[in-house]
Amino acid sequence: MLSKQHFISSMSRAGDCWDNAVVESFFATLKTELVSDAQWQTRHQATKSVVEFIEVWYNRKRRHQTLGYRTPAEYEREVLKRAKAA
Repeated sequence: MLSKQHFISSMSRAGDCWDNAVVESFFATLKTELVSDAQWQTRHQATKSVVEFIEVWYNRKRRHQTLGYRTPAEYEREVLKRAKAA
């Protein structure tokens, strides 16, 4: 099923951390660029800021080295376009 959708399955074994590297990098970025200096008054404010960071900045404007210096939104559009053409 993965290859039919043009996905590559996990290459690491149980207990290896390779699958977590991208997620850990994301959380490090979130902490560095948003959370470390933030002073929210309410949980709602914090949630709104995190959602805005992810949906507006991280996914649509911030370019990622692992995606060929494209945004996640650009990369996803390209993947979907290729999948439709196949």
